[in-house]
Amino acid sequence: MLDEPARAKVNLFLHVVGRRGDGYHLLDSLAVFPQIGDSLAAAPDERLSLAVAGPFAAGLAGEGDNLVLRAARRLAAARGVATGARLLLTKNLPVASGIGGGSADAAAALRLLARLWRVTVPDDLAIALGADVPVCLAQVPARMGGVGEALSAAPGLPEFGMVLANPGTAVATPAVFRARTASGAGFSAAAALPAAWRDAGAMARDLADSANDLQAAAVALCPVIAEVLAALAARPGCRLARMSGSGATCFALFDDAATARRAAAGLRGRGWWVWGGAGT
Repeated sequence: MLDEPARAKVNLFLHVVGRRGDGYHLLDSLAVFPQIGDSLAAAPDERLSLAVAGPFAAGLAGEGDNLVLRAARRLAAARGVATGARLLLTKNLPVASGIGGGSADAAAALRLLARLWRVTVPDDLAIALGADVPVCLAQVPARMGGVGEALSAAPGLPEFGMVLANPGTAVATPAVFRARTASGAGFSAAAALPAAWRDAGAMARDLADSANDLQAAAVALCPVIAEVLAALAARPGCRLARMSGSGATCFALFDDAATARRAAAGLRGRGWWVWGGAGT
């Protein structure tokens, strides 16, 4: 049986910089992949099947055709694969939480099945599955542009720690974009980033000049996000606290993984999902 990690995708900032004629928003973001995520396993089989386990498996119980199966079927169709695979998804990340869980799972399916079936992934398949799937397919820090398909190298990243916290409330991305539009919020300029950061403090200071343009709308829909952000910002050593993606997961940056793990330990007992460790 083959295994593949599906690491969480965290948007260190997210600017809405425009809107295409078809209604899709144009984004500018910096995505990183901390040392936490779901995992996917596959074994050869005559047909395609998926079982889901793990602490957040129940969140996918009602999905008869989730992104993992969709990715698998599209890859098989694109490459003329006649066999199937027995897939097992271990769901460690909250569902609909702004850290690319479903997209990371779909991307892991493409990487894993490409190995199992000995095929390559077509260039246009990832973006057809979702805006976050291309960056999750690469699973390395990257600058995201366009609707998610335009990827470029991230600035050189220093060592840093990260805490993730989710209050247990799912937030629908379309609802957040609708709320932002209804609020009258305009578009932002692309962020100005250096070629590299020397340390976590410098990175946090520069990122503080950017924003997550979806955060205010998400807080309006899910006020507990503000509580999560305040709790993160209050942890000793926190350099920056911000929401990831369309929420409700929020993150905080720290100088190193050990400090992040201590900060995460201090947040447990609130009924939230919390993780702390290395940021990449």
